Amino acid sequence: MGRVFVAGSINMDVVTTADRHPRIGETVAGHAVLYFPGGKGANQAVSAAKLGAPTTLIGRLGGDAFGRELRAFLAAQGIDLSLVRETAGAHSGTAVITIANADNTIVVIPGANALVSDDDVAASALAKGDVAVSQFEIPLPAIDAFFRRARAAGATTILNPAPAIECGADLLGLVDILILNETELGLLAKTELRDTDDPARFVEAARSLRIGKDGIVCVTLGKRGVLALVDGEPLIVPGRPVKAVDTTGAGDCFVGAVAAQLAGGQSIREALAYANAAASLCVQRMGAAPSMPTAAEVAAVTSR
Repeated sequence: MGRVFVAGSINMDVVTTADRHPRIGETVAGHAVLYFPGGKGANQAVSAAKLGAPTTLIGRLGGDAFGRELRAFLAAQGIDLSLVRETAGAHSGTAVITIANADNTIVVIPGANALVSDDDVAASALAKGDVAVSQFEIPLPAIDAFFRRARAAGATTILNPAPAIECGADLLGLVDILILNETELGLLAKTELRDTDDPARFVEAARSLRIGKDGIVCVTLGKRGVLALVDGEPLIVPGRPVKAVDTTGAGDCFVGAVAAQLAGGQSIREALAYANAAASLCVQRMGAAPSMPTAAEVAAVTSR
């Protein structure tokens, strides 16, 4: 079995719940404030590890109470943290999240995540059959260096370009599998997309992207499921009807599940269907990293 290496952010999520999101300039009464381990890198690593893949996380924590709590939580998930550095004088990444009617708004303060560098990813012992995963909550030069190392080693690269920001063609050219939602696809394809659009619009936008040779573009569409462009042809994985409680981390769950499946030798089609089932479990729980399902839980829903 290959290994999953995730280079990415590690945050403490400060979650507030309310009946609805406030309008600009408005104050609304909330119900609760909760603290959950999160960050896109950490979430994806937890997802892969809980689904059975040997997983290494590469990133930075601050020398603060959040950092100590996050390290303890991630270690308890069985993740290799030997490449997670503590950064003196920096605070750990923090996300402030408001949840209303299962939808969320998020403000991320990078903290130590903004200091992840080429040196941090240089120690990753990638090999053929491994899967290298990253997202846009750490500096782009570090992601570029990480993927170049992965390519040289024969590992598969997965990029989740979130939060949506502009990136260069050189970085996209290093990507084997691009996993993104309609907002991120719209930004990269320079067009406006909504999750209610006809699938043909997503296919057209995905085909316009210049990712690595034979690269796969996978668009996550929430309850509508997943649309992927594999070998130039569209593949649709229908959504699984569930009652969502908190969608925070669902996309990260999907990414980690795809990585774990590919590291285990499954085909991309099998990996996408499996990840879709995993994400449907994730949205039925509160929190990001703590909501990631285990392999046994996913097996239970996919066997029905």
